[in-house]
Amino acid sequence: MELSRALIRVDTSNPPGNETPAAELLADYLRDAGADVELVGPDPDRLNVVARLAGRGDGPSLMLMAHTDVVPAPDADWTVPPFEGRLEDGLLIGRGANDMKGELAARAVAFAELARSGEPPAGDVVLVAESDEERGVSDVGMSWLVREREDLRCDYALNEGGGALLELAYGGRAVTISVGEKQVTSARLRIFGRAGHASVPAAGSNPVGRAATAVERLLAHQAAIETSAATTRALAALGAPGDDEVKAIAWAQQQHPALGELVPAMVRLTVTPTGLQTREPANVIPPYADVICDVRALPGQTLDDISSHVEAAVGNEFPYELELLEPLAGGTESPLDTPLYRACEEYVADRLPGATLVPVVSPGFSDSYWVRRAHGTVAYGFAPVFATDITAYWQGAHGADECIDVADLAEMTEFHLHAVRALRDVGAYSPHGSGPMQ
Repeated sequence: MELSRALIRVDTSNPPGNETPAAELLADYLRDAGADVELVGPDPDRLNVVARLAGRGDGPSLMLMAHTDVVPAPDADWTVPPFEGRLEDGLLIGRGANDMKGELAARAVAFAELARSGEPPAGDVVLVAESDEERGVSDVGMSWLVREREDLRCDYALNEGGGALLELAYGGRAVTISVGEKQVTSARLRIFGRAGHASVPAAGSNPVGRAATAVERLLAHQAAIETSAATTRALAALGAPGDDEVKAIAWAQQQHPALGELVPAMVRLTVTPTGLQTREPANVIPPYADVICDVRALPGQTLDDISSHVEAAVGNEFPYELELLEPLAGGTESPLDTPLYRACEEYVADRLPGATLVPVVSPGFSDSYWVRRAHGTVAYGFAPVFATDITAYWQGAHGADECIDVADLAEMTEFHLHAVRALRDVGAYSPHGSGPMQ
């Protein structure tokens, strides 16, 4: 709790980031526990923490990941100062409490406990507290680390994105674990018309009107369902009826408000209009209007899939061009049949008898992508959130009055100690070799 509060009090709003003071605070804490710690990175104002606990060498290596930056916290909607780290009724409130300085503190405390114990883990345990996750445009955080520090490659990684306890409508209980993420990009749909004087409008050829039609059609159109191994396993874990895929998905959506949003995103490509742009003064009908869209594609989908989706939605009544504003990024997914996944299952079964672990593919992006792509690391998003009201937890991330129950900070710490200990008996293993993964 105290480490979480100290980290919250360091304003690392991104932009601009300025994560180095938080990195120094964390490094001092870990060094006091006897850990080997480095501060590294290409920008002295945005350094990353790398701490390593050497293992015996007879088991898999594990990376504990967490970012030190947070999104900005406009004061208008907050009921407490966002960087105070206030405690109220067992809740820690502040920017980063759940995204993700509380989670970072839990991983750091578990790492420090291991360092103080003097008992080496089976494989190396590496703690990485990286900068620039929230924007990811400066190449100073995990994208830089995987490129410049090959020695940080680990067999497994634990990061953000899962661990939420969901009380299901039919009476069951589920806990999420993130096993992958969708691809993300943005796109510009440039819709053409005929320029002219606004005082003599020709409504049929006005590109702004056509853009409005395109927006309505994009919002109404749904892509075809595509399921992955994670989706199939999630539906089975939830207890969804297995005779019809569409019915199973509809059933799962009804089990919890969060699943009502998450399940459709897991099985469909989405192209969501988020902005409109023209470049002419008010008295000129422009020659074209741009619809800016957020794009989330499933792993394996391409520009052709996105183009086909837009064509099916918008039709061919008026001319347009589609352009991606940046390359597709993300779209990695880790296997489920691994010792670390089973360690998560065991923890949930022990702490919440009868609850089931449900794999999810996140519609958002996380730094797990970088270690999966660069090193073939099996990365999961998991940190148990069993005490915090899950609606308040999710609404607070990137919103006002972000909070976490102090009990969950302890829960997260205990889980990470469990995960390290569970890997002790796995034996030497590399995702690229023939070790005992099954």
